[in-house]
Amino acid sequence: QVQLVESGGGLVQPGGSLTLSCAASGISFDSYYAIGWFRQVPGKEREGVSCISVNGGTTHYEYSVRGRFTISRDNAKNTAYLHMSNLKPEDTAVYYCAVDNYGPVQDMCEMTSGVYDYWGQGTQVTVSS
Repeated sequence: QVQLVESGGGLVQPGGSLTLSCAASGISFDSYYAIGWFRQVPGKEREGVSCISVNGGTTHYEYSVRGRFTISRDNAKNTAYLHMSNLKPEDTAVYYCAVDNYGPVQDMCEMTSGVYDYWGQGTQVTVSS
């Protein structure tokens, strides 16, 4: 059974930093899985924040987080990360990680939620003074 567990969310002041983790079980990260981070606020659609390819060589970021967020992965630990800095109140959301089986394609990822196969339960990030 595939399970993704996010952690690291919490309350942080504007300008602060957080690092989210996504630990996977039931799959092996280095076997075809691209990873995505998404976020959602009540009343809005889930939006893609960032993604990273199987080999880690390709990353994409949503425009508003470029230069502030960094996605990474440690395939040996079956864990992905989203380091968030210079956080703003508009970053407040529930953050989700997801994995997308890309088959043998090692250097692609996308931020379309519909293509992802497995999802975590989410972790709340609140940016407020």
